[in-house]
Amino acid sequence: MDKKIVLITGTNSGFGWLTAKSVAALGHTVYATMRDTDGKNTDKAKALAQVENITVLDVALTDETSVRNAIDTVIAKEGTIDVLVNNAGISMFGVAESSTPEDLQRIIDVNVIAPWRLMKLALPFMRKQSEGLIINVSSGWGRFSAPFFAMYGASKFALEGLSESLHYELRPFGVDVAIIQPGSFPTEMSQKVQFGSDASVVDDYKKIADIPDKIFGAVGQMFETVKPNPQEVADAVVNLINLPKGQRPLRTVADPTTGEIVRTANKAVAAEYAKVLEAFGLKDLLV
Repeated sequence: MDKKIVLITGTNSGFGWLTAKSVAALGHTVYATMRDTDGKNTDKAKALAQVENITVLDVALTDETSVRNAIDTVIAKEGTIDVLVNNAGISMFGVAESSTPEDLQRIIDVNVIAPWRLMKLALPFMRKQSEGLIINVSSGWGRFSAPFFAMYGASKFALEGLSESLHYELRPFGVDVAIIQPGSFPTEMSQKVQFGSDASVVDDYKKIADIPDKIFGAVGQMFETVKPNPQEVADAVVNLINLPKGQRPLRTVADPTTGEIVRTANKAVAAEYAKVLEAFGLKDLLV
């Protein structure tokens, strides 16, 4: 197996932490990004940096200069980037009307624009070597948007739209773009959910005020019953890296609880979408 240069975002916890360690264990060179390595993430940065094959980079993904500096560091040391895993993201919960335009902008900045910023900087090197892999960690809510997850779903829909177009555009250049759609897992992200800033409208939604508690109760019960393991997402990343170029699927569902509906939708849409591409004269991109 060829050893690859892999850049992974959001490695201070959850999927990113597990993915960095899993990919490094295979002998790949991993650049693991996180914020505040001299602040709140100091201990995590030190711990991850002690793992063989991992270098930790302090990167603020919404800062163009910070991201460029990180890419420049990797290129200066390695000459290229073979795999980019856009894992970092934030979640937002609550009635949609409680979210301001600024709230939506904040989640789009992290979940959509930041991944694109990294992709745009990495792609010239991938195209030059006619080989590369971009993995964007989305969500089952990138296929279906649920009540109280409107802003989060909107951001993941956008990430999936961006990824799907690139999946076909970049195939002729030897670059694969793949999406992983996790379900609910007991990670730190699920404990750091953000809420809309406009609390003034909350009282107007009293007739459905009990639903959020039902949602969290159901998710908690699901965690107890099914015990979903976040390692499943890290394993999905490893599997995509191991697959031969050109044979990586557009979407991979990593969800042991409610993933079947997402898989079913993916399969049905893929079959019909192939017909659409062919009708528009794009059949060659399906190969």
